[in-house]
Amino acid sequence: MINRFVLNEVSYFGPGARKVLPQEIARLGLHKAFVATDKDLLKFGVADKVLKVLEEAGIPYTVFSDIKPNPTVANVQAGVKAYAESGADFILAIGGGSSIDTSKAIGIITNNEIIISVCYHKTELLPDFIRYSRRKELVVRHKYDLILRLIHSSAVWFLKYLKQINNEVARAEKALEKSIRNEDLLRLMKLEKSMVYFNTSIRGNEVMLSKLQSIFQEPMYMDAELLEDVETELKQAHLTVNIYSDILTGTMDAFASIISNNVNTIMKRMTSISIILMVPTLIASFYGMNVVNYIEDAPHGLIAIVLLSITLSALAFFIFRKIKWF
Repeated sequence: MINRFVLNEVSYFGPGARKVLPQEIARLGLHKAFVATDKDLLKFGVADKVLKVLEEAGIPYTVFSDIKPNPTVANVQAGVKAYAESGADFILAIGGGSSIDTSKAIGIITNNEIIISVCYHKTELLPDFIRYSRRKELVVRHKYDLILRLIHSSAVWFLKYLKQINNEVARAEKALEKSIRNEDLLRLMKLEKSMVYFNTSIRGNEVMLSKLQSIFQEPMYMDAELLEDVETELKQAHLTVNIYSDILTGTMDAFASIISNNVNTIMKRMTSISIILMVPTLIASFYGMNVVNYIEDAPHGLIAIVLLSITLSALAFFIFRKIKWF
């Protein structure tokens, strides 16, 4: 007795389930099988039970048995090459995890209708791209066309985020013009770091685009207008991030110079104040010594000393004011 289980595809399980293979192959309109298994299953006759069903139904097949436990990238690459040379139109995996996992990788690489995108953070790029494609009724002809449109969309999003970063820089500059605070400087440093990440990402897209051009060279993949649009958007994004990065770097350097200049100004003022206050202290220390100073008996000696101290301090103040230390 066999059982039929339907999820997103059809699954058969139970004794004799392999006998349903010809029926499913005919239903899907497939013709030649690429059988992926390992040498041990061939050696012990396990794979032969499935191959016999194919032979009885007159279904041609090619066997690929170069699969090792914990398959490597080299195994998958060899399988992709063997699949391309076999002329098969579907993959039949026989075995455990290694055979099935290798078959999945071969299928993903060789199937022109599947593209896998991996993102570590939530992004609005793909939903926005889908909405835009439906609104404009864009027709995606093949996977190269889809990848180019995704790169084009990412370049547009790069420009959108760069404008937001530029607005943040402008706000931080206005805040720093009023008062130089550590929080605003740290904000500029974070924005500068973001620029580095943006630059790296855009360069990565440019490298990927050049590699894709070398891979998809067939005439069916050539869309000069779309390719030119993608290259233009990437160049514009690259130039924009460089311009904003230079502006941000110049802003950081300018504020660093302003801070340094402010420190120097404060030090000059503190030095000037110290010198001005030192004058009366020095005079008082001279006349406070226990020696003959010729005015100890003068009735107005204290007043004279105070006036002398004030006069010299005022003179020092005007000198420092003239050289713009105040």
